[in-house]
Amino acid sequence: MGICGSKTREQAQVLMLGLDGSGKTTLLYKLMYNESVVTVPTVGFNVETLETDRSSPSLTVWDVGGQKKMRPHWRHHYTDTAGLVFVVDSWDQNRLDEARKELHRVLRYDSLRGVPLVVLANKQDLAGALSPEALCQKLDMRRVCEGRAWFIQPCSATTGVGLEEGFRRIVYLMKTPLKQTREDIKVKMKSKGFSITAVKGIVLCSR
Repeated sequence: MGICGSKTREQAQVLMLGLDGSGKTTLLYKLMYNESVVTVPTVGFNVETLETDRSSPSLTVWDVGGQKKMRPHWRHHYTDTAGLVFVVDSWDQNRLDEARKELHRVLRYDSLRGVPLVVLANKQDLAGALSPEALCQKLDMRRVCEGRAWFIQPCSATTGVGLEEGFRRIVYLMKTPLKQTREDIKVKMKSKGFSITAVKGIVLCSR
């Protein structure tokens, strides 16, 4: 992935949300330019275009500020959103309840009904960060994402680990019907030797 150099390719809008301090802008700069930068809270939004493979549309990523005063304005960006990325600070457990409430509020909007979701479990490089499985439970993902394609991707905005995988996942979910995403996960996990019970558990927490 990188800066898109073609103006003629089809583009898809991806909305990136999350609380202030979750690392949205930092991970976007790391993904775009492979640079670790010191950012200030985003007032308004940043827009970047990510190049994907030729069979997929390029991604216009809207990074919208996560401060409390900005969150009521998130809804103005929902129209025409093809994919949703929600960034969570998986180390700061004191704000997980706040993150859960904001994520659930976003997903209740009719204009985002059925839009695929990738939760980026950021700051996995810090000791004590919650695993994707633990976040699945804390964020009540199985209930709130019923009927929606979704995935939790561990990542680090500082090291860059997991960032490309997260955005490749949102492209995959945008292109692939919900039923097929579940079948693909089952096949992949069985091929790695996981038991049927383990596969069912992983599918529930990685739809």
